[in-house]
Amino acid sequence: MSTKGIEDIIESSSKKYANLISWFEEKNSKVIVALSGGVDSALVAFAARQALGKDRVLAITANYKTLAAEELDSAIKVAGEIDVKHLMIQYNELENPQFVKNDMSRCYHCRNELADHLLELAEIKKFDMVVDGSHMDDLSEYRPGMIALKKKGIKSPLIENGLNKKEVRFLAKSNNISIYDKPSNSCLASRIPHGSEVTHFKLSRIEKSELVIKKEIGLNHIRVRDHGDIARIELNKKDFTKLFGSQEELSRVLKIMHQYGFKFITLDLEGYRSNQE
Repeated sequence: MSTKGIEDIIESSSKKYANLISWFEEKNSKVIVALSGGVDSALVAFAARQALGKDRVLAITANYKTLAAEELDSAIKVAGEIDVKHLMIQYNELENPQFVKNDMSRCYHCRNELADHLLELAEIKKFDMVVDGSHMDDLSEYRPGMIALKKKGIKSPLIENGLNKKEVRFLAKSNNISIYDKPSNSCLASRIPHGSEVTHFKLSRIEKSELVIKKEIGLNHIRVRDHGDIARIELNKKDFTKLFGSQEELSRVLKIMHQYGFKFITLDLEGYRSNQE
């Protein structure tokens, strides 16, 4: 990136962050932040904490049984870093038949149920507002989950203040949030093609397969798509050579994934594509 490009990001990010702080101050509310474990909601929680103080901000992470354990760990870690009160709630999305059937509205049903839990908790704890980490780039993709959240009155301060992903990462780095460069992630159910039922077995072997590839090959941005007998691995194209760098490591990965029940293990030559999430 050119020097001017960096200067532009610094200038636009600084202005928008000041507006974000003012947005929280003007709301003058007790705020619940849906803290997912990613950088976007982490920045929202940090800004809310800075604007409103520790006693008026509560970060909530939902363990709804379709998130990878490392995402939950990330949420706990970042909540400690930014010194915000943090609560983990639990429920099981696999008990929701609308979610399990995995049609094109799966994310809508996921976020709709999440919103209900967050709003219920807000009422119990007497918090005035619930916010999430959706940002401007999300508006360019099909995001039925955002529709559900908006319908329930969940606010998206990053969108309301015009912040995109690049600016979020810059601001997170500037404020020493350790996960500023953490790859974007999504629930494990997003690795199961629409129309194929979401099950605990599928979620478990997807999570285990991604972990073993990260451990053995040293890759961070990876998806294992579950197509029944077939596991389709998606990587950034620049990482293809890493996957084949050591035949010994690759052989260990393949052996373990076969043990998880995959008969065929493939690499998607088109690389990682976020529009499948």
